[in-house]
Amino acid sequence: MPQQPSAQVTAAEISRIAGVTRATVSNWRRRYDDFPDPSGGTESSPLYDLETVRAWLASRGHASAASPAEELRTTLRLSPPTSGDGSTADLLLLVLAAARRTPEQLTAAAQLPDEELALRAERDAAGVADAVPSAGAVRFAGTDAAVLRALYVCVRDEGGPATLGVLAERELEESAASGAYGTPAPLADLLARLVPGAPARVLDPACGSGTLLEAAARRGATELYGQDVLPVQARRSAVGLMLAAPEATVTVRAADSLRADAFPGLDADAVLCTPPFGVRDWGHDELAYDPRWAYGVPARAESELAWVQHALAHLTPGGHAVLVLPPATAGRASGRRVRAELVRSGALRAVLALPVGASVPFHVGLQIWVLRRPEPGGAAGKSVLFVDTAETTTGAKTAGAKTDARTGPRTRGGSRSASLDWERITAQALDAWHAFTRDPDAFEGEPGVARAVDVVDLLDETVDLTPTRLVRASRADVDPAKLAAEADATRRNLVEAAKSLVRAAGYDDWDPAGDSARQWRTATVSDLARGGALTVLRTVPDTVRTRAQAASSGTGGDERPETRAALTGSDIASGSGPSGKPAGPYDDTAPVIAVGDVLVRAVASGDGPMARVADEEDAGALLGHVHLFRPDPARLDPWFLAGFLGAEDNIAGASTGSTVLNVSPGRLRVPLLPLEEQRRYGEAFRRVHELRAEAQRATRLAEETARLLSGGLTGGQLLPSGQAPNARGQGGDSPH
Repeated sequence: MPQQPSAQVTAAEISRIAGVTRATVSNWRRRYDDFPDPSGGTESSPLYDLETVRAWLASRGHASAASPAEELRTTLRLSPPTSGDGSTADLLLLVLAAARRTPEQLTAAAQLPDEELALRAERDAAGVADAVPSAGAVRFAGTDAAVLRALYVCVRDEGGPATLGVLAERELEESAASGAYGTPAPLADLLARLVPGAPARVLDPACGSGTLLEAAARRGATELYGQDVLPVQARRSAVGLMLAAPEATVTVRAADSLRADAFPGLDADAVLCTPPFGVRDWGHDELAYDPRWAYGVPARAESELAWVQHALAHLTPGGHAVLVLPPATAGRASGRRVRAELVRSGALRAVLALPVGASVPFHVGLQIWVLRRPEPGGAAGKSVLFVDTAETTTGAKTAGAKTDARTGPRTRGGSRSASLDWERITAQALDAWHAFTRDPDAFEGEPGVARAVDVVDLLDETVDLTPTRLVRASRADVDPAKLAAEADATRRNLVEAAKSLVRAAGYDDWDPAGDSARQWRTATVSDLARGGALTVLRTVPDTVRTRAQAASSGTGGDERPETRAALTGSDIASGSGPSGKPAGPYDDTAPVIAVGDVLVRAVASGDGPMARVADEEDAGALLGHVHLFRPDPARLDPWFLAGFLGAEDNIAGASTGSTVLNVSPGRLRVPLLPLEEQRRYGEAFRRVHELRAEAQRATRLAEETARLLSGGLTGGQLLPSGQAPNARGQGGDSPH
């Protein structure tokens, strides 16, 4: 049977595949008689057969500039829907099946003729269909060959999780699903660590992509149960969990957990959940007499309290539930009676306030509720723990904080989760929670950070459980002398930072280019790498190929490099040192950052710079989700390279995706300038970097100083200048 025609691509698509400019593609068309003829389109906008183009590029030695994941993303975008139901559901099954094959088997499959490849993929996917929710009969055809080949290669070279992410992104676009957001990994880890002990059976009734259940699996959970109202999310979660936790038993269902509970008889050791917020049509009328409402029927506006009780109903006695909820749940009048019963019964154990930007919606400071299902005959708790991690530092919250005279407080602010100081947030939350659970009656708390409030004090007319309000009531215990000394030290650091900022801003050697902007020839990173001007390195993914290589080389059990920190995209954005945890597996071949390397964030999102040059603090760290460019110093200046690679227009032109903008390193462009001129630009970029760093430092210190002084004045620890201490509380005439 003849091969089916592949997808058709434009000249612009060819330039992206080859990592060259559109002008280069036009030049090829004119220069080479064997350049593929158009297979469609118009004379002004011709289309070319994708496979023919790829074959021609390979014959000319132009390897694709795209990663296997980007190749798959491009092929999905250009190819017609797969056979069967027309969605990528069957491809999700194929990812799971392919991840269980050897590299040799995947290579052999990718080399099969189209019809044989479709049959092979059909058999592979059908073999795992029973493990995935809402999976129907699997159907592939020869017309799907391009996508199937790209998928097999992506699984082989980048691993199942990376391939799964591309497919899930595509299916969410196809389904027009809204409100499907992942839980940031640091938050997921925090939720899992708030569950005491090592729960074996864990449920997430709104599992989404399965991030919380993956975190539970890393903590030792062996039975993972998930449910989600979106079939695409349920399928993605099932496949992702089987890839991430192959030793665990995974059961995921697609349905509305409140209206159609898929696990009515399940008693879990723990429930982790980030339920949907503000849903009024959650089933209030038809579920009015549901036995799950042991603490009171939730009001129509209190869907979150319905999720809380759903979680409690699925716990074994003594089991814990940890949920992320909006702040309104803690104080809304319509939920007062249910909150009162949760407090009175001892089911609510802790409420922790998170900073703005911890998770979607990023403009809201969310809360973590920790609940425990009361044991029959057991004593109810006498107090509830409240922790406020929402502010970087306020009042006594900085009493034990680390402050660097050069960089200011070791914290990071921002409007997105990646720019938060998750190490501090996690430490504050876990330290307070562990101390409280060891002995609630003896818990002393920390002024401005954590406080245990007696149940009787919470059961007032409002039952307001807002941590910030309750924790701040303890700030009068802060030592005035200690706070004054800290405020003075921070203010002095601010003065020094302001002087440094003035010096950085004093460089004024910026000349106009003339009547028009300067133009220059550029080359892609792929071209520069082929010419030996630089090397592009990335983290070795956990794939069937890397596992096989590690096993054959005997390095699979060497975990020594995993003790090192990893530099992440958020570290580049915030200007901090390496703070990430290595994802592994890392062996002696894993890329290690060296001084002079150029580091670029792999995802174009959030604020802050996209690139920087590695210094001594970065040296020796492993790579997180970051692209590393190692220039030949005899041909490329590092700061020149970093400046142009991180330029906004350059990043935009090399990014793909809709919900997540992934930077394709090979498509970034660099001007072709003599080394001496590069160094002049490099020095200018270095000064710009210094200016930004000093501005960030001064901003952090200014905010910190203002918080300390304001908190001290309102808390009674500090007095306005010129007021004697003995005048405290003895002011003159008060306004009437």
